[in-house]
Amino acid sequence: MATKLQPLADRVLVKPMEKEEKTKSGIYLPDTAKEKPQEGEIVAVGPGKMTDEGKRIPMDLKVGDKVIYAKYGGTEIKVDDEEMMILRESDILAKKSK
Repeated sequence: MATKLQPLADRVLVKPMEKEEKTKSGIYLPDTAKEKPQEGEIVAVGPGKMTDEGKRIPMDLKVGDKVIYAKYGGTEIKVDDEEMMILRESDILAKKSK
């Protein structure tokens, strides 16, 4: 699983959620028509950003949080044939409530 990676500083590892393959009216979408997902689940969290004074600012996010992130933010990587995103905490736009 993706927990083999430990993000550094204020970065998080996010597993994007799969988008629906068909519309509400029942039309199946080809891969080329699908939008890039902007929602995901956090699978690993870095320790937090270090200030100039040497103090660590703790992260507001934790493993298991469902988040919405910037459309073109972060870096896409593959871990054990799974698509993942490494994002800075500032690229996370919102945390979804459960």
